[in-house]
Amino acid sequence: MQTLSLKPHWLWLMVAGLLMATMSFTWQAMAQSASPSVLVLNIEGAIGPATKDYFERGLDKAREQGSEVVIVELDTPGGLVDTTRDMIREMLNADIPVVMYVFPSGARAASAGTYLLYGSHVAAMAPSTHLGSATPVQMGGGLLGSDEDEEDNSAEESDGEGSAMERKVMEDAVSFIRSLAERHDRNADWAEEAVRNAVNLTASEALEQNVINVVARDLDDLLEQIDGMSVVMESGDATLETAGLTIERFDPDWRTQVLSLITNPNIAFFLMVIGFYGLVFELANPGSLFPGTIGLICLLLALFAFQVLPINYAGLALMVVGLALMVGEAFMPSFGVLGVGGIIAFVLGSVMLMDAEHLAISLPLIGGVALMSGGLMLWTLTRFATLRRRPAHTGAEQLIGADAVALDDFETSGHVRLHGERWNAVSDVPVKRGEKLVVVRLDGLTVYVTPR
Repeated sequence: MQTLSLKPHWLWLMVAGLLMATMSFTWQAMAQSASPSVLVLNIEGAIGPATKDYFERGLDKAREQGSEVVIVELDTPGGLVDTTRDMIREMLNADIPVVMYVFPSGARAASAGTYLLYGSHVAAMAPSTHLGSATPVQMGGGLLGSDEDEEDNSAEESDGEGSAMERKVMEDAVSFIRSLAERHDRNADWAEEAVRNAVNLTASEALEQNVINVVARDLDDLLEQIDGMSVVMESGDATLETAGLTIERFDPDWRTQVLSLITNPNIAFFLMVIGFYGLVFELANPGSLFPGTIGLICLLLALFAFQVLPINYAGLALMVVGLALMVGEAFMPSFGVLGVGGIIAFVLGSVMLMDAEHLAISLPLIGGVALMSGGLMLWTLTRFATLRRRPAHTGAEQLIGADAVALDDFETSGHVRLHGERWNAVSDVPVKRGEKLVVVRLDGLTVYVTPR
């Protein structure tokens, strides 16, 4: 009877699954047969791996639904060079025109954002926005090409390896942005100035100097102004037809938000520390499972983040060595030598780990983790010192000073009751039965006693 009553439930589940599959195909067909549209993406914050993933999925969605144009609302302080280049490569080879639109008012397209504007088929800005400061930042902090760097390095430019590397990075960036400007017939000279001297322009100034194509108040104004505009695509010139297009938004979803969270340098750094200590606690207490499970998950997430982030492997190695030394101090006390060395290595490695523009690890976070690790190490040392001062509770040492009771009269050797057991005993003075004694020495299975 119970089996028969379950059959309708399984049937309803199968019908529900069939309906969901049918609806999925129906929605896809409706999207492909819908009226022409423009897909609007929104990029806000530093350009990183999550931004690239979101942008690529947006282009794929635009292709699937047959969008005429992709508009990217942009507000960024900059980001990773490699990620920016990958996004520009996607734009240059896309079969759908991409419009980079610095929006809303007060937004900016600084550093990497300037490259994205130059790489787009149409560059647009809202009033009261700006772009520029496209100078690449060296690993270590300073701006390449700034006057301060030129003065500091003037004595070393003839044979300085650092200055040679800086010039390579600078010239590569200049060539890249000039090639983008020439492809889309924009102001290449100003683009070079933005890279070499970190200059900026407002929206109106950018339009006057042929840096951008349009200044638009909102999306409707933008679509109206770019209607009929000719753009350079990979397959040749194309004319935009944006009049009457339906606006459809594709905002960052949970996947983008989760990826942004994981690839945040501070989160990735903290995940690695948690993962390391979780595995250590699991190895120290086999079978506890919880620390090991959490540690393994956190460590894998951290390794994924480090895979897509520009990390310094020397810094990562120093961090791992530092953590290992601090753990070693707990298991092999060295009066602080291993622990202090581990903290120093950990802090230096953390500072060196990642220093990309807008994606550096917070110094207070590094200091906080170092202090917590130092506190844990100090607590471990204190516990070891306390345990060493405690009297022994097991073994031969525990018998010294213990109370015993004579089981018979004897002058030299006899028997005593010690911890509920019968022991051979030796005494330098005569002992009466029932007399309370104290153990002063142990020799095999014989205790040496004296009256209390």
